Amino acid sequence: MEEMCAPRKPAKWMDFAATGAIGVLVAMTIVGRLPDPEHRKFLLLDIAVGIVSVALIPVVARRPVPGAIALAVLAALSPAATPPSTVGTLTVALRRPLRTTILVALAGTVAHLIQGLWQPIHGLPFLWFAVLDVVVHAALVGWGQGTQARQQLLLSLRERARRAEAEQGRRVAEARSNERTKMAREMHDVLAHRLSLLATYAGALEYRPDSSPEKLAQAAGVIRTGVHHALDELREVINVLRDEDVYEGRPQPTFGDLRALVDESREAGTTIAYDDQVADPASLPPATGRTAYRVVQEGLTNARKHAAGYPVTVLVAGRAGDRLRIELTNPASNGTPLAPGSGTGLVGLTERVQLAGGTLDHGRAPGGGFRLEASLPWPS
Repeated sequence: MEEMCAPRKPAKWMDFAATGAIGVLVAMTIVGRLPDPEHRKFLLLDIAVGIVSVALIPVVARRPVPGAIALAVLAALSPAATPPSTVGTLTVALRRPLRTTILVALAGTVAHLIQGLWQPIHGLPFLWFAVLDVVVHAALVGWGQGTQARQQLLLSLRERARRAEAEQGRRVAEARSNERTKMAREMHDVLAHRLSLLATYAGALEYRPDSSPEKLAQAAGVIRTGVHHALDELREVINVLRDEDVYEGRPQPTFGDLRALVDESREAGTTIAYDDQVADPASLPPATGRTAYRVVQEGLTNARKHAAGYPVTVLVAGRAGDRLRIELTNPASNGTPLAPGSGTGLVGLTERVQLAGGTLDHGRAPGGGFRLEASLPWPS
């Protein structure tokens, strides 16, 4: 409560100071009229009008238009009300629309013209008094309306800046979220591939218990290493989802890593016929090569899950100025899948290929089995 009341004290002191300053101007106006015998006879009227006009200053602060009109009426009776009337007109110009300000300024102008008619200033023709009266009130209107427009402009600019800052913050947060989702999807593809390899090795141990101790030990070592890799990759996925900063992980795969991907699957026991008919792979855009890698990775992962032990054919062909075509085929399996799938791998892969400007088709092959085919643009 004390904090709410504290800022109001300076405002009250400022009101008192402003009222006091206007009272001093009123007093100076009254005193300045005393040497003139004709004006001296209006001394009591000047004092009364001066006191009432100063008392109306707080009213002007709360209700500018009625207060300014009342001060204009008093200004018609005595010059002692001229300083308060000027303040009233300026207050209306600072707070009210142009039409209201013009009407109040017109009332003040007429009131001072009446004052000049029955209490003229010696040495100043009435015509010049009228010109000064109109010029002063026009200046008050222009000053107040200009200040009001400037304040409105500043408020508008502050509001725009606040909205722009909020929008920028939202865009940054959205960009970070999209980037984390994208990187998490990349890591999901890697992790799914790694787990399918582990399932293949584990299946081999399950169906070949009569293998030699050396082969069993070798397979167990491969599984242990694969588990460590899978745990590391899972930890990276969690870090991507938690970290608000830009994630700096492992380098993204390229088209040149396709051979290593095929060799890794072959080491896991999958028979792969790999046919590379790509002309000048160095000119392939990195984004297109990365998408091609993910297509082959997802196809090999699905083949190990749903057709373990069956051969896979991988064809990659294309050249600059045409398109890059990736095709994976494998026979259908009537058995139970080696590892359960979420069913979202091909959906995410379709989105990835479409974002790259390509097309993806998958389903039953004409001669039986399963076919995955992707076509990606390759600009010259």
